[in-house]
Order: sequence, then C-alpha cells, then structure tokens
Amino acid sequence: MTSRRPWAHRIAVTAVSASAFLALAVPAQAATSTAAAAEDVDYATWQSDCQAVMDQALPYVTQRISAGKSGEKRAIVFDIDNTTLETDFGFSYPQPANKPVLNVAEYAQQHGVALFFVTARPGLIAAPTEWNLKHDGYEVSGLYVRGVSDLFKDVAAYKTAQRVAIENKGYTIIANIGNSASDLSGGHAEKTFKLPDYDGQLS
Repeated sequence: MTSRRPWAHRIAVTAVSASAFLALAVPAQAATSTAAAAEDVDYATWQSDCQAVMDQALPYVTQRISAGKSGEKRAIVFDIDNTTLETDFGFSYPQPANKPVLNVAEYAQQHGVALFFVTARPGLIAAPTEWNLKHDGYEVSGLYVRGVSDLFKDVAAYKTAQRVAIENKGYTIIANIGNSASDLSGGHAEKTFKLPDYDGQLS
C-alpha cells in the first residue's frame, strides 16, 4: 500500500502556503476525500487501471489520425492532476508523468496532434506546471489555468469553455482525457476517456 498525502503539499511553490494552495487548486469533488479512504488506492492498481483505459485510447487515436483529412488541425485535451502527472503519487517536484497517458500523448504529438492541457490549477503556478509537463516529455501547445475570476465558477463549465476556445482556434478535439466527470462533461470533443478517480479519492 502506497502512503499518500494531499498533492498540494508536494508541489514546490514558495509563494503560497499549502492550505491556501489547496483551496485554490483542488476541484470541489476531491474535497470530500478522507485520508483513510485515500489509503485504499495503491499505485500498482492505479497504474493498471490507467493502462486499461489507455489501451482503449491508443487504437482510437491511431485510427483517428489515419482517417484525418489533409490540413485538419487535430488536438487532444488533457487534464493534469492524476491524468498527465502522478499528482497523488508523485512525492517530488517535478512530478513524474503518468506513463500510460504519456505513451498516448507521445504517439499523438509524433503524428502532428496538438496537446492542450486544461486544469483547475490556479494561474499562479502556470509556469512551474508547464515546465513540469515539458520536462516529462509532453509538447504543450497550450496550457489553460484558472484566473482569479475562474475560481468562483463551476469547474466543469470552466473546462468546457476552454475547449470551446481551443475549437475557436481551428482545432478539432479528437479526444478529451481526464479522471473526473468535470474534466469530460459539456461536449466539445469527439471522444472522451475517463481515468479512475475512485469516487473522488484522487483529485
């Protein structure tokens, strides 16, 4: 069993206290988790469950790229915490990539698909977040973080609005990948893939 602590305490951000950072950055759904419940999720199980989802995603992405029209601007939208990064299992900064997701992302970016990241993290940590993603091997075509006014909006509505903004840049979002319902609801993606959050145990 892997021991875990709230992810906010493991990101090296000097300008914000852990408690303030947690209040800003964690979606409301994750706030109901308890320390005892979180201990029920071990790293090996999580990785196996993530791999099972990505084993469905990769063939779809492969086929969708092959079927794309010439000149089509294709994109995949990713959540960050416990989707592209091992937030609740990464005990250091930079946080490691979630390998099953990184494998799909690498295939996509190698075949001309733009990668966009839409997160509930506050804008205050946009720079270290983008650096972390690039350090782990993700090519970041765009990173969308919450501004001050966004902190008071519904997370699902905020994330949907960012996908609309990406479409307005001329991209077709062929897939949207996240671990929370708020990452995936609202449409504006051809297909969605949900990673495990174990009823909110993972942020």
